[in-house]
Amino acid sequence: MSNEIQTIFNRIAPVYDQLNDKLSLGQHRVWKEMTVKWSQAKPGDTCIDLCCGSGDLSLRLARYAGQTGKVYGVDFSCQLLEVAKQRAQSQYPQPNIIWEEADVLNLPFPDNQFDAATMGYGLRNVTDIPKALQELHRVLKSGAKAAILDFHRPTNPYLRRFQQWYLGNLVVPAATQMGLKDEYAYISPSLDRFPNGAEQIAIALQVGFASATHYPIANDMMGVLVVSKF
Repeated sequence: MSNEIQTIFNRIAPVYDQLNDKLSLGQHRVWKEMTVKWSQAKPGDTCIDLCCGSGDLSLRLARYAGQTGKVYGVDFSCQLLEVAKQRAQSQYPQPNIIWEEADVLNLPFPDNQFDAATMGYGLRNVTDIPKALQELHRVLKSGAKAAILDFHRPTNPYLRRFQQWYLGNLVVPAATQMGLKDEYAYISPSLDRFPNGAEQIAIALQVGFASATHYPIANDMMGVLVVSKF
């Protein structure tokens, strides 16, 4: 991750959840729940949530892993991790979540440690997507699955135009009202650089995953890449 992106996420941390709710009309909760289900996390599993942000997916994973399981929430933004810790303490009397400040391109975990993994809105922001997927592959156990949720450009030109309008006329103005115009203006150019579903599948297979499927959601403005390790 670049220092610039790290700075952006540290600055938006206090209003991150509020903006997500406003900008997705609450739908991001549904997409995140789908993502956790696709990871196939189950009671007793040791799970990892990469680019965990304010902890939404980590908290959902903790419910699936149960008291006998364990979840590692990993992010490079210390401010977002602090928000995640506070949320966990209010939602769980004794949350079985370990919060770890780290870079997804260089994870501080041994090989073959995790039974399931998630990542929400993080892959688009890494400086080296193949390296991030390679690190994810390394830390997963054999047979484990990971589900990666993110925005991308729709293939349909009308939907692409709608997405561009939505970002320019709703997302950036809402962020501007909170004094975060520059922080949210980066989304559109990041989408232009981000691989589409087929390209994500190809990269995942190249780094060693046994299978990879990309599920378009939200009218193809978003997708979930589901990968499994041999």
